[in-house]
Amino acid sequence: MVDKIGTAAGRVWNELELNGEMTTGALKKSLAMTPFDLNVAIGWLAREDKIAISRQGNMIKVWLK
Repeated sequence: MVDKIGTAAGRVWNELELNGEMTTGALKKSLAMTPFDLNVAIGWLAREDKIAISRQGNMIKVWLK
């Protein structure tokens, strides 16, 4: 499971590097990830202090630090 999460985190990081700030909805669609996989990947990157996250109403935005 940890390998799968690490791989998902790498995919999210690469997508953010290419496109800059994105919503979680756009990331999910672009990467064709399940909500669970996306959320654990974002958590992994947040724990490693590699991303920043903001919430505006129901929209969550993520970007690289």
